[in-house]
Amino acid sequence: MSVARKPVAFGDQRGWIDALREAGELREIGAEVDWNCELGTIVRLAQGPGDGPAMLFNNIKDYNGPESRCGQLFANGLGSYSRLAMMLGMPRETSARELVRVARTIMQERIKPVTVATGPVKDVILKGDDIDLFDFPSPHWNRVDGGRYIITYAGCVTRHPVTGVMNVGIYRGMLASRTEIPMLIWRAQHIGNHFTAYEQAGLKEMPIAFVMGWEPAMGFCAGQPVPPGVCEYDVMGGIRGEPVELVKCETVDLEVPASAEIVIEGVISTDPKDFVMEGPFAEFTGYVAGDRSPKPTCRVTCITHRNKPVMSGAIEGSLPGSYSENAVCSSIMRAGTAWNVLDNAGVPGVTDVFCPPVQVGINLLVSIKQTYRNQAKQVANAIWGSSAAHVRYKHITVVDDDIDIHDYAAVDWAIAYRVNAGEDDVIIMPSTFGAGLDPSTRRRDRNAALFGTGKWNRVLIDATINLDYDPDPDLGGARFPPTVWPSEEDEAKARARWEELGLAAAKRG
Repeated sequence: MSVARKPVAFGDQRGWIDALREAGELREIGAEVDWNCELGTIVRLAQGPGDGPAMLFNNIKDYNGPESRCGQLFANGLGSYSRLAMMLGMPRETSARELVRVARTIMQERIKPVTVATGPVKDVILKGDDIDLFDFPSPHWNRVDGGRYIITYAGCVTRHPVTGVMNVGIYRGMLASRTEIPMLIWRAQHIGNHFTAYEQAGLKEMPIAFVMGWEPAMGFCAGQPVPPGVCEYDVMGGIRGEPVELVKCETVDLEVPASAEIVIEGVISTDPKDFVMEGPFAEFTGYVAGDRSPKPTCRVTCITHRNKPVMSGAIEGSLPGSYSENAVCSSIMRAGTAWNVLDNAGVPGVTDVFCPPVQVGINLLVSIKQTYRNQAKQVANAIWGSSAAHVRYKHITVVDDDIDIHDYAAVDWAIAYRVNAGEDDVIIMPSTFGAGLDPSTRRRDRNAALFGTGKWNRVLIDATINLDYDPDPDLGGARFPPTVWPSEEDEAKARARWEELGLAAAKRG
């Protein structure tokens, strides 16, 4: 049965924090924590496999004095399915399967933003010599990082110089000086498309604004594959059921949420001589990625913020036992996006799609009801031919609809007994575009500056029953033997005696 969604507008990050506090989803940390590696380590350990709390750090070393401009940091707000459901206006106990179904249409629910004269984000306006990025408690998240990363979960706002459409994405940005933030930009991403458009138009600088701390819909939308030409502010409005209130920036032609905590405005030069060293960084793969090299760099022109702002940030990298916010959101949204791609391509019989969060959507699981042979290959071709596959869906496993793709033991069983590599059940699609941060790719092929993206050799594992096999008359015309699971009648009789047999604590299925 479908779960009803009731859109929720939290107002700002503080409203979201209040909602999490009331729901028992927030842990406030009052003990002093060092921004230098300790804070990141705590977040890494506490977030767990999608079951850790949201965290509000209230006592950060070097930023806990009475004159500190900013002394708090909020993390892991969307690090669980229960909080993702809250953000979407659904019961906290909503299953991942149901969240994926909502994800299929959530990006189509759009309400255009409105522009207002001013808002709390204009409480303090800093320009010129007053700008100092070190006033904010940017963590050195991981000891292996190339520096402190101020931009990890901020909405990075740019505008296409021809269409005028704004984009809000999530990208990484390192703290290089009081006024400089070098960034990793891939040409195949939306920000890379904008950057290339500025170059081709002969424009020397691309305006940018970083929004730190607003409603969870911003981080959620900014990290997902919203179609090109669609502004994420429209989608955020659809998710929250109300238009996003925007204010104009002070020094660049961009607009940002009026109730954001912190906004950093600036320009990125298109001239490589203005690039600044950036990287490496502990990336979404769970490995260190992105070599230290000169990268496009934001020169900050203005900072606006609320009184006593609450900074936001996220630790990247999903590992067994520790899933990032990106991993939890991607497992739902990348699955919903893939399902829509399959529908739009006319692939029939899709019954379920999922991306387990531990690998952030790199692997895709698809369940289908087969009606003709090689249907699984059609699934892979449709996915890999879409723009959504740029940094996701490297490996696709397709199973029959009797396999629960949310149960990895079931998927593993299907791979063990329904895959025959000699019957073309394992297909390699060589040399496609892919994630340049994947450590399984040769270092040369991960050079985003040289190639604009990475290179993947993709794999399809067809774990469906092979309809190329001849029907077996000894099996009543079936192509595969029956499983050894009891008949429904025998199972019902046995379960009726479960308590009598003293097996009530050993229920199965």
